[in-house]
Amino acid sequence: MKIIDTTTYYKEDLMLDLRFNILDKYVDHFVVCEAKFSHSGRKKELFFNTKNFEKFKKKIIYLVVENEPKNIIADHSNNTSILRNNSVQRISFQRDFIKQSFELFSPNDFILYSDNDEIPQLQNINFDKLNNEIIIFNQKLFYYKLNLLLPNMNWYGTKGCKIKDLKSLSWLRNIKNKRYKFFRLDTFFSDTKYKNVKIINDGGWHFSNLKNIHDLKEKYLNDENHAEYSEQMTIEKITSDVSNWTIDYDHKADKRSLSKNKKVKLEKVDNSYLPDYINKYKSKYNDWLV
Repeated sequence: MKIIDTTTYYKEDLMLDLRFNILDKYVDHFVVCEAKFSHSGRKKELFFNTKNFEKFKKKIIYLVVENEPKNIIADHSNNTSILRNNSVQRISFQRDFIKQSFELFSPNDFILYSDNDEIPQLQNINFDKLNNEIIIFNQKLFYYKLNLLLPNMNWYGTKGCKIKDLKSLSWLRNIKNKRYKFFRLDTFFSDTKYKNVKIINDGGWHFSNLKNIHDLKEKYLNDENHAEYSEQMTIEKITSDVSNWTIDYDHKADKRSLSKNKKVKLEKVDNSYLPDYINKYKSKYNDWLV
């Protein structure tokens, strides 16, 4: 059985450097998928370059999405709901394009999907003992820096299953983060509720917004929620949030809704929370530690 790590990409070489180095000893192949359109629909150049990751070149499979999905609504008149739905369609289209690479693998190979800033902890996973199980990694959530934690938050990021059990990467991403009881009849008719789910606690790290101020603004204005962010995310505001270790929304509420009155405070944690690789090469990441 091969272990295949898959992710999407947009100007995130720092995260890929972390991802490849942390997962290298556990993973047989890395599939990286980049699109020629941002999530906001802006046409862009390609940034990924395997020469930046020579150490992992033999493991990397690089895919390019040339076009936008067909179900994009072009006549939106800046309607926030339509703009956001278009972004969701682009994200799903790029994510599902990864399946193009699966012809290189066998039905019993194990696929892991993560957003680029989600890195699973694979050290104690015995993939040979996983039959038809879907595994979901409960990860710690960090912001702006490698050791700024959003406390008391469970982030269910990376998910995986065998290729033969996979419907699509978007299907895998949307599976509920819960193992349902065997008597739940609704699991027979649902594409998101399953009994054969295994939750991996202490399942890794979600290093969100690990970018400089200007790159953060670019991200906000081109991601899924770009229509809601466009007027609020100024350089001054982003600088203030990063300097004060705060974020603007409550993940336990509605992530799409920015809170104008409530700031959620991040917490500096010690290095025991971090991957062994970061601790071993800490000087390499000094700019991303507080």
